[in-house]
Amino acid sequence: MFDMMKMVGKVKEMQNKMKEAREQLKDLRAEGESGGGMVKATINGNRELISLQIDESLINKKDKEMMKDLIIAAVNKAVNEAEIRAKEYIKKSTDGMLPNIPGMDLSDLI
Repeated sequence: MFDMMKMVGKVKEMQNKMKEAREQLKDLRAEGESGGGMVKATINGNRELISLQIDESLINKKDKEMMKDLIIAAVNKAVNEAEIRAKEYIKKSTDGMLPNIPGMDLSDLI
């Protein structure tokens, strides 16, 4: 028989685990690079840019547009990687908390 109180307890426990995991995402790091490593961006699990490295050879007024494009590309790659890692971290943190319910995907809760 389905135990509603047990299920409510599991949901509360999962919510607490999700909150803890979200708070720890600030420590997760993902890096993206472009231009053969000439531009590197580091993003945390909250999708915040925390570091940007630009090779000095790019710092030239005539290459300004190319530098912008490379920065955008590196940041976007890092953001995508951070999202993947954050979802994996949340999934691992809440694994086994709830029964496997078909169609229930918690990965969008981050």
